Amino acid sequence: MILTEEQEMMRDLVRRLVRERIEPVASSIDEEEQFPEESYQAFVETGLLKLTLPEQYGGIDADVTTLCLVIEEIAKVSAASALMVFSTQAVYRVIRETGTDEQKDRFFSAIAREDALASFVLTEPDYGSDAGSIQTKAIRDGDRYLVSGTKVFITTGSNARYFLVFARTGPGERAKGLSAFVMQRDMPGLEVGSAENKMGLRGSMTNEIVFDRVAVPVANRLLEEGAGWRVLTEVANVMRLWGAASMALGIAEGAFQCAVDYAQERHQFGKPIARFQGIRFMLADMAMLIESSRSLIYRTAALIDSGAPSQKEVETLVSMSKCFASDAAMKVTTDAVQILGAYGYTKEYPVERMMRDAKAVQILDGSNQIQRIVVAKNIIQN
Repeated sequence: MILTEEQEMMRDLVRRLVRERIEPVASSIDEEEQFPEESYQAFVETGLLKLTLPEQYGGIDADVTTLCLVIEEIAKVSAASALMVFSTQAVYRVIRETGTDEQKDRFFSAIAREDALASFVLTEPDYGSDAGSIQTKAIRDGDRYLVSGTKVFITTGSNARYFLVFARTGPGERAKGLSAFVMQRDMPGLEVGSAENKMGLRGSMTNEIVFDRVAVPVANRLLEEGAGWRVLTEVANVMRLWGAASMALGIAEGAFQCAVDYAQERHQFGKPIARFQGIRFMLADMAMLIESSRSLIYRTAALIDSGAPSQKEVETLVSMSKCFASDAAMKVTTDAVQILGAYGYTKEYPVERMMRDAKAVQILDGSNQIQRIVVAKNIIQN
């Protein structure tokens, strides 16, 4: 894919930022599992938290390809840091695509001043993959809704200022009864729980959020009542491409480069281990998986930005990209640990962290089993 001059400039800017500001602290972000303040400040200073905002609010109205490039570059060294940009831009892009002029001006004017993070709030204790069955309720009360329920595994939950919340307004069954709301952290009744102690993606805060009759103005609802499923599937679904898929690609690329460097430096039996056929076959397979992932992601991004494909084609390609890239990342990172041998199993090198992060990406943003169901459904058309 041929990038525009603006896209190349953005990629190069992020690449330098990652090398200078994020790579030196990537391991400590994971070990300490604290909010990555250094990454946050770097993103604020370079405007990466406002990518999807229209230009009049300090953004660049970023297209899907640009978002893919940004997330990929950050995830090469710190997937936890990439998640901060991912979740925030997921919310702001939905507002950009579905909000009224009044909503966009109201929210984006405030966001432009605050450099605020945002969280996508969907999953519940009993309903993850089965999003159409969520039970958080929003009951209409005059010019407001009273929202009650519990959400779990919310990325950036403890540090977000804005939340895109999906709740059941009824009376339609399952997906037909859902609506989408923009909520602020300081609304009475909204409580953020402690962060989960995770195996991977440590440093990205993942929280429970409880809503106890939170009063949300009707003016904060996106689209009409009951349109939440349309917001989720026709607008937000694309985030899997520049979110989980591009994160997976970046993780794989980072692990692969580490394995290549190590294989050329490590000597056994009088020569670099990169000279042995067994290692070469592994590196070749890793490179092919990465290139296949990159080609699928970039092609899908270009098609979406062109506006040409149908909704079903977009859905299919996005699910393919997320599933293939994250499975590839799991294979590549596991092989990277193997190539580094005992060192690969230590925290002296980043590949063990990347392997843990890759496992998470197979699960988050719609598990790979669900992505296969989506692809098969669209192929069979039943």
